[in-house]
Amino acid sequence: MQNQILVQEPQTKSPKTTTSATMLVPVCNSERCANQPVRMSESSADPPFKIAYKNLLEKVGDTVQNSMLVVEECELPLIDMKQLELGEAERKACKKLIAQASQQWGFFQVINHGVPVDVVEKMRSEQMKLLRKPFQEKKALKDLNLSAGSYRWGTPSPTCLEQLSWSEAFHVQLTDILDSLAQNSLRWSMEQFALAVCEVAKELAEILAEEMGGETGIFKERCLPKSCYLRLNRYPACPTYSHIMGLMPHTDTSFLTLLHQDNVGGLQLLKDGKWIAVKPNPHALIINIGDLFQAWSNNLYKSVEHRVVANPVKERFSAAYFLCPPRDTVIQSAQIGGAVYRSFSFGEYKKQIEVDVQSIGHKVGLQRFLLPTQ
Repeated sequence: MQNQILVQEPQTKSPKTTTSATMLVPVCNSERCANQPVRMSESSADPPFKIAYKNLLEKVGDTVQNSMLVVEECELPLIDMKQLELGEAERKACKKLIAQASQQWGFFQVINHGVPVDVVEKMRSEQMKLLRKPFQEKKALKDLNLSAGSYRWGTPSPTCLEQLSWSEAFHVQLTDILDSLAQNSLRWSMEQFALAVCEVAKELAEILAEEMGGETGIFKERCLPKSCYLRLNRYPACPTYSHIMGLMPHTDTSFLTLLHQDNVGGLQLLKDGKWIAVKPNPHALIINIGDLFQAWSNNLYKSVEHRVVANPVKERFSAAYFLCPPRDTVIQSAQIGGAVYRSFSFGEYKKQIEVDVQSIGHKVGLQRFLLPTQ
């Protein structure tokens, strides 16, 4: 069932290492670049990080040089989805590449994915306008009639410096968007982007299910847009502290996550016990395996820990789509050499994460659902 077709892995750039600062792109001063990331210090758009994190920050000042910032840079496995439209041999080879990357990396990127460029650009433009609003306006945003708690920033209950996140986001269940009566360009652009990316997500999920010999229909039947989530991220520049995460290390609570990011680096993933910086490619979508797929595939596909390093000079934007089932969906491990995890519902899993974040400051994840070893 598990194929052994070998694929040459992308080579890391060695021995040269790079910090997040070395991956910055020049600031463009022309009118054409009005929607590009800009150099920013603290502004009215930024959440009150220094106030919220005051006690923890005062304990260390800015005396720690964070070794996490100095890592090798890599290009993720690159999949050309155009191959899926060609002959049988090309389709088969492309599917194998997708499965191989999901097993060995847990991350890959796709091009020729079918999401229109104008949809991506409009989403990005609206996202930047939204997240550059003053902090108090974002807290009280009424434009979209979003559910309570959709706007988030920082870390709810950090207990140590490593748990701080220098970022903000609108984390939106698509029900709020699809059922909204609001008629504005923000709602429209979010809907168009989410629906387009949803089709890519389901196609990739079905391929991964097929390659492991699993049921493919679950994604069309259960992972409808209304049960999925869209997250619009902004990572403000963090010029004062060199040891702060834009987003603390975590895995994703989804089947799959599809991410579009800008040219400002910062995303890192854990591979073979080492943190690796992902080279930005704004023309590709980044795909990563989520916890639900790892559990459902019985650890065949890997939900890999990843993080975002705060940039000292520039703000960073990204948009993530989380392919999720309804909360009552039961996740049961495939019988591949004996189940690793007990069965659990998506709602139960999300609830446990909420409890852990509030009580200990971070997500524990799938470890909570391991079956006892014999």
